[in-house]
Amino acid sequence: MSAARLQRLKTLVREHKLFSAALAVGAFLRLLTVLGYPGALWFAGDSYVYLGAALRPQPNLSKATGYSLFLRALLPFHSLTLVVVLQHLMGLAVAVMIYVLLRRNNVSKLWSTVATLPVLLDGYMIEDEHLIMAEALFTFLLMLATLMLLWRRDIKWWTALIAGLLVGYAVDVRTEGAVVLVLFPLFLLIRGWMTHGWKHLSGWLAAVVMAIGCVIPVGAYAGWFHSRTGHYGVSEATGFYLWGRVSSFADCAVIKPTGREALVCPTQPLTKRTPPGNFIWHAPEVHTNLNSTGGPVDPTNNQLLTDFAIHAIEAQPLGYVKTVVKNTMLSFGFPRIAYPGGGTVYYYSFHLTYKSPHRNLLPPNNHVWIKGGTAYQDWLSYGHQAPGRVINVFAAPIAVYQRLVFTYGPLLALIFLVGLGGLFSLRLSRRPREIRLRWAPRGTSMLPWVTAVALLITPIAIADFDYRYLLPVIPFACLAAGLGFAPAKRRTGPQDGAGDQSPVLAQEIDSGATSGVPTSS
Repeated sequence: MSAARLQRLKTLVREHKLFSAALAVGAFLRLLTVLGYPGALWFAGDSYVYLGAALRPQPNLSKATGYSLFLRALLPFHSLTLVVVLQHLMGLAVAVMIYVLLRRNNVSKLWSTVATLPVLLDGYMIEDEHLIMAEALFTFLLMLATLMLLWRRDIKWWTALIAGLLVGYAVDVRTEGAVVLVLFPLFLLIRGWMTHGWKHLSGWLAAVVMAIGCVIPVGAYAGWFHSRTGHYGVSEATGFYLWGRVSSFADCAVIKPTGREALVCPTQPLTKRTPPGNFIWHAPEVHTNLNSTGGPVDPTNNQLLTDFAIHAIEAQPLGYVKTVVKNTMLSFGFPRIAYPGGGTVYYYSFHLTYKSPHRNLLPPNNHVWIKGGTAYQDWLSYGHQAPGRVINVFAAPIAVYQRLVFTYGPLLALIFLVGLGGLFSLRLSRRPREIRLRWAPRGTSMLPWVTAVALLITPIAIADFDYRYLLPVIPFACLAAGLGFAPAKRRTGPQDGAGDQSPVLAQEIDSGATSGVPTSS
């Protein structure tokens, strides 16, 4: 590094001392993780599918393998350590993007830094970045697209296209985030209409170009899927997971299924059914009853399970709403519970041993997820390193840290509530006992807050609650909360000129601000 660049870096650190310190702590915690757990950690099943598909590229019936393409690009290095180091860097980069977006919207250095702390310091996020799992890459891609969309109001068409490609690939990586394929272009469309009017080409251009960008990666993956399976799609598991969702409340006496749908209606008493994320792997209705016709992720059976689930929701809409709301509330609960099962959440924590007389979590050498090699063989073939090694002097501190420092449920609820401050403000009227709820846009907080809500609810609505699904939610909720401390802005319409703002209206909007934090510290 040249002396000039080093001096610029020192100046940057001095100007942003609070965030630089927080970033350094986050980097140190990740360094401890890399030293304590050489190679990578794994989640049974999912990690082995991703690795197998990286070694033998192919779409998978149960999940999209866009993440495997990322692993495939790094295969020549044969280093799982490199994979997780890049994922840790993605986690740090997400925090940097949050900080620069907040500072660009005149949020103080203090609150901009505070907004990044859950991303930098959450022990579960650090552990997830060390897993061969898709969340870190998915979150990074979406946040990068968000940065591109929010950096300036008049977005260039090529910026919208690149952002669309990022969002489309993110959905190939993690299909639970498919809602953003609609959400992000819709945001650009609304903003374009507000800025230029719906009759002007500029009001449509960015949204249309981004939508095209979103479609390209998803369409390419669907074409690849068709070439291997004969069906267009990204997986054949939609019905399987949706069936699990409705198993929480499905009552055959109410649904009255007919034909083959009666074959898959769960008959166990509701009190004896485990959470959907656990129930689907053991329920005879989707395994024993369907194994003779291809199993639950067969195209025909996928349609059968989807049809049954839709009929169950139609017959018991209140049961569906109740279970989605109930599961959503788990996101904000304390303490954490073993949901959907103890075996699942065990993988979300650091441990000092992964093989003991009572529990063996090493990749099995007698089970194949992607034809051509066992999970253990694939692990060795990709990483050239045996799994399960732990260096206790480094691992013990980060294992203890994780159990103490994370985004507690009530804190996450508070973050969401503060994020609403970027959308609305309560303004006290001069009239007695009158409170007005006013629209007071601050920065560009609509997209991050709505994205956080969508990423929170969508997996719960189509599958089940899982603590791992919260990890992509937290950064967007934090960004929205940070924008709640930005100075209020006037909504501009197509007739407004650049920089034209009525002093009276500006004062009126600012009077409804929820924060008096200065724009610099």
